[in-house]
Amino acid sequence: MSDIKEETTVENTENTVEEAVAENKKKTVDPSLEGIQLFYETNKNLVNYVGGGLLLVIGVFCFFKFYYLPEQEAEAQNQIFWAENYFEKDSFNLALKGGATVFTGDGQKQMMGFSQVAEEYGITRTGNLANYYAGICCLRTGKFEDAINYLSKYDNNDIMLAPIALGAIGDCHLELNRGDEAVKYYLKAADHNNNEFTTPYFLKKAGFAFELKGNFEEALKLYERIKKEYPGTTEGREIEKDIAKVKAAGNL
Repeated sequence: MSDIKEETTVENTENTVEEAVAENKKKTVDPSLEGIQLFYETNKNLVNYVGGGLLLVIGVFCFFKFYYLPEQEAEAQNQIFWAENYFEKDSFNLALKGGATVFTGDGQKQMMGFSQVAEEYGITRTGNLANYYAGICCLRTGKFEDAINYLSKYDNNDIMLAPIALGAIGDCHLELNRGDEAVKYYLKAADHNNNEFTTPYFLKKAGFAFELKGNFEEALKLYERIKKEYPGTTEGREIEKDIAKVKAAGNL
């Protein structure tokens, strides 16, 4: 009996070894493979995993860019329409907060204000623009800290709106008696995109902020810059009286 058991055990062990060898041969990479084929066979599981993940990322990106984002943009434009109408009528509180009943092709509804559009559609261009409008509404209604918050979220390189947003932040700081911050933002606005409309306008505002601080020398430098670089603008044609004023006030 003992001999039979030993023979059986030996046979089982041999079978197990043979199976392992056979399995190992299956897993062995064909030595004739080269280049990409060799790399793939050697790293098959990793390649399949990474490739599947990459396809998933590409799919999500395409869905977001070509379907979800355009749909959100269209919704945002529909929602902001009414707030812009009230903004143009100087109804700043209503434009900011919304809530008025309006009539649309789908019936009556409560309009969204700029603050709601900015919050719900912040990833869209229109939602970003709503931050600008909301900031101006807050500025016009004396909510200066809120205005700074909204205007700081506005992110755009528009040739006109970007410097105006920076200048509006300067206005808020000036209203809050933060002269240094006001000057900083006025100068940012002036130099953001040099042109004959916003640049001399905000240079003059920065000069006025310097005047309020009693820094007539710095104010004079800005006024003389307007005279030299922007003589044909409204500010340039009227700057001589400002130059005379700060010279007299500062004994310059």
